[in-house]
Amino acid sequence: MARRILGKTLATVSLSVALASVTVTSSGCRSIPECRNSVSSCGFHLNSNIMSGCTGSKENSHEKARTSPYPGSKVQRSPVPNAKVSWLVEWQDYNPVEYTAVSVLAGPAWADPQISERYFSPKFNEKDGQVERKSRNGLYEIENGRPRNPAGRTGLAGRGLLGRWGPNHAADPIITRWKRDRSRNKVTHPISGKNILQFVAIKRKDCGEWAVPGGMVDPGEKISATLKREFGEEALNSLQKSNAEKKNLEEQLHKLFSQEHLVIYKGYVDDPRNTDNAWMETEAVNYHDETGEVMDNLTLEAGDDAGKVKWVDITDKLKLYASHSQFIKVVAEKRDAHWSEDSETDCRGYSSQSPCKPKASK
Repeated sequence: MARRILGKTLATVSLSVALASVTVTSSGCRSIPECRNSVSSCGFHLNSNIMSGCTGSKENSHEKARTSPYPGSKVQRSPVPNAKVSWLVEWQDYNPVEYTAVSVLAGPAWADPQISERYFSPKFNEKDGQVERKSRNGLYEIENGRPRNPAGRTGLAGRGLLGRWGPNHAADPIITRWKRDRSRNKVTHPISGKNILQFVAIKRKDCGEWAVPGGMVDPGEKISATLKREFGEEALNSLQKSNAEKKNLEEQLHKLFSQEHLVIYKGYVDDPRNTDNAWMETEAVNYHDETGEVMDNLTLEAGDDAGKVKWVDITDKLKLYASHSQFIKVVAEKRDAHWSEDSETDCRGYSSQSPCKPKASK
């Protein structure tokens, strides 16, 4: 009992500290402190418990992780009111629906066994062989042998479509360039007066939503390798290329992914696949092709999990999968690019302790 209480305390403190730096809201507004690190190493944490609107209200907290039906099924989550999302709020009658997809229970290489299986003894909150079970948001609590979602209740127990108990790590490469006219001059927005930034977007096959390319980190794989691999597979259809074509792709991708980059986000993601016992975490990284010459030598072609792929102008009107719109907003701000026609939008989401515009040194 003492160990469980200690774990709960540590999990709460760790998550609170990790998430205190930034609030990213479901409408795209956020508060961000000054960053004192280099452009390639500074990230911030999503406070999934404060996924609210620009007003700071918590009424829409932890929203996507409570939606029904659960993706790819007809399963309805047990309703979780906003006031009872947090595990710190006692709820003796809480009775989440138990669901793990058949595809996960089939035992593919990317999925854990059930907790009840005799020879399965996962090492939560640490590196478990080649499987990373540490959360980027700190320690999480273990209850009855199962990890508990650090952001709160979701109305669904088990793993749903996720393979790992606890954190499921992903990587999202955000590839950008400046929009240019036929004379290769940067195109500026007529109202904001800022240059228009474009990013590579894919249309997901599973839900039909537009998103940033990305995918799961393989056991033992470095994040940098995942970022390059996923972009190649989903945006360039590298899996279907000949050996000669793959060699050319690799050379061009090396130029793009070996340059200075901007870490946009590391941590928990409010994702519709999340459950009480399994959740998504990601590292979103921006690689910017300043001249456009690298990407001019690459032809976009949807592959793997992507149904379509295209360059998309960055604007506040974008509707993207999961938390991707927030990631894109940060990229626009960091690159001092156009985001909104409303001149006040860039300042409304910041705390009083922060400057209106984040420093470019991040």
